[in-house]
Amino acid sequence: MHTFLANIEIYLIYFVEICTILLELFGVIVLIYTAMKSFIQWIRHNSKLRLNLAQGIALSLEFKMGSEVLRTVVVREWSELGILGAIIILRGLLTFLIYWEIKHEEQALEKNS
Repeated sequence: MHTFLANIEIYLIYFVEICTILLELFGVIVLIYTAMKSFIQWIRHNSKLRLNLAQGIALSLEFKMGSEVLRTVVVREWSELGILGAIIILRGLLTFLIYWEIKHEEQALEKNS
């Protein structure tokens, strides 16, 4: 029974690691797509450039934060948990600041319309 539970734990760790890598990859893909799209909008002098860029960065950060939350499932030591907690807090603050920027950019676009 002990070996069965040990094997289940190993499979869980592998599964969580794969899902974490996939979430990180999705975040990177969203960020790269947003950057390329924003560059094209910059060339065309689109007025919604900053808004679209901020929304893409926020979505990318949400994927990255999701991967960090998932990574807490397999944490074994308090020091690892502290580091993950600090990363989650920093990414959360960045997301909050970006959403604040999005709100102000939307208000500025409404005033210009």
